[in-house]
Amino acid sequence: MLLTPAARSGMRRVSPPCARLVPSLAPRCRRGLSVKAPMEMGSNSTEKFYRIPEGKGPHSVGCTDLMTDNAVEGSFLRLYYPSCDATDNEEAPWIPDKEYYQGLSDFLNMYRIVGQRLFQYYVGSVTCPAKSNAAFKPGEKYPLLVFSHGLGAFRTIYSAICIEMASQGFIVAAVEHRDESASATYYCKKRSVSESQEESTSNMEKEWIYYRKLKTGEEERCLRHKQVQQRAQECIKALNLILKINSGEEVMNVLNSNFDWNSLKDSVDTSRIAVMGHSFGGATVIESLSKEIRFRCGIALDAWMLPVGDDIYQNSVQQPLLFINSEKFQWADNILKMKKLSSNDANKKMITIKGSVHQSFPDFTFVSGGLIGRFFKLKGEIDPNEAIDISNHASLAFLQKHLNLKKDFDKWDSLVDGIGPNVIPGTNIDLSPAEPE
Repeated sequence: MLLTPAARSGMRRVSPPCARLVPSLAPRCRRGLSVKAPMEMGSNSTEKFYRIPEGKGPHSVGCTDLMTDNAVEGSFLRLYYPSCDATDNEEAPWIPDKEYYQGLSDFLNMYRIVGQRLFQYYVGSVTCPAKSNAAFKPGEKYPLLVFSHGLGAFRTIYSAICIEMASQGFIVAAVEHRDESASATYYCKKRSVSESQEESTSNMEKEWIYYRKLKTGEEERCLRHKQVQQRAQECIKALNLILKINSGEEVMNVLNSNFDWNSLKDSVDTSRIAVMGHSFGGATVIESLSKEIRFRCGIALDAWMLPVGDDIYQNSVQQPLLFINSEKFQWADNILKMKKLSSNDANKKMITIKGSVHQSFPDFTFVSGGLIGRFFKLKGEIDPNEAIDISNHASLAFLQKHLNLKKDFDKWDSLVDGIGPNVIPGTNIDLSPAEPE
């Protein structure tokens, strides 16, 4: 989720005179290259470089996109994975198509022409620190993590989290949801061609699906509950797809890619599978756990509980679940729903990262300047790198325990219990009942 529904409902369209108020986002600085970044908005004296952090684990990281079927019902995901060193491979684009800028503009109530130009200028050359289509690193079986994005997001903008997990030895399938909750997504359909014409990639065209706003008088909970059920099915579909590839079955990727999918055969540890997501993706984690027991555990980052159906609270989530919350986003009713789900279960944990905001989890926190980043709540009081490290380390410790991994992630066990200089157990929200007036 890029903004809370309440925050967006109060926004007006940004016209060209207001363009300077759009979040400051800056282009990449490649290793070994001198790339001059635009000045941070709100500053007239300093130039800074902004970059999504690299993975800190022992593995190099590659990524590739996978789309199956020429229909909206197919799967679409970005796969992050441990890779062989690939000095000749380019880093993957962070936002790969201009239509995503248009979708973000719609979601943020900006005029498309303004939003597209601003996003293109400030983040058009940003890459994520994973090598595009790098060769997969064979030799061991890796646990699988399915990731679900938030409202108004899409498959590529949680790359800091996904890359860190891949660098630590996970295969990560970041799903792009087609329930109209993404800012934008697409599927490929065939163009009308003569029968004599050979089928080729040039005969395919992208059919774009943009974020659907609430209609006048429409109840949000009803829409979001319907969407979260589709999202969970898309996560399960992604799981089935990766396991199909793991078994050696051929899968047709309708996207241009020179990645060798056969190299993934027998590479997934099918007994160690988890699901993770942010905001609306956190609700998707809960829904997915309730529907699919192959997900051994789940991690919900600053979960938005509105979409979760009442039936879910009736002991339908048996697997371990970790809630990692920001300090500034949550409210009492949302937290009470988390506690209702996790009451009397020692394997369900909740922690809060001090000084963090809802946008401390997506990549925008890393590519925005400090002043404007805080103004638009893309950054909190805590350093973005420290916040994401706490979240990632707690996640890895939790995954080690509940997937029975033979790693050293247990050195961060204290974080799962909310012990540390910038983390607290449970929540910072006052849950005491209001006193009658």
